[in-house]
Amino acid sequence: MTDTAAQALTGKPDPLILRRLLSLFYDLWPVVALWMLVSALFNLGYYLAGHDRRDILETVSLLGALLWFCCWLVAGAYAIASWARGGQTLGMRPWRLRVTGADGAAPTRAQLIRRYLVGNLSLLLGGLGFWWAWFDRDRLAWHDRASGTRVVRVAKR
Repeated sequence: MTDTAAQALTGKPDPLILRRLLSLFYDLWPVVALWMLVSALFNLGYYLAGHDRRDILETVSLLGALLWFCCWLVAGAYAIASWARGGQTLGMRPWRLRVTGADGAAPTRAQLIRRYLVGNLSLLLGGLGFWWAWFDRDRLAWHDRASGTRVVRVAKR
């Protein structure tokens, strides 16, 4: 989708990378709260399984790896459910950003899952896929291209 097509959808040019990163920073806080809940449930289960509560659930163990994997899944469920429900996470709302399909329609669940997976890869590589949007002709990040989605700026009401 060209810049003029995106402007026709929203009346505004595509959002800059700074808005996306600030929105991601806002989303960090509800995700951290979810991680704390998951961790508390894991620790409760560890204690109820008969382990001494003074024992520490080590991060370098099979159970620790399972905890990290569950936290990653919970973060994905938060993001994918938010995008599917209204195209926005809590962090995207104040910055007036919305995820849509490349054609402007609502994205499919498969597109949103792919977006989350490639977005995580991008973050693991130091945000390289996000920074790529500075050089992309349509200002799309790796996860936008890979999933056939895009982030548009919502016009003020």
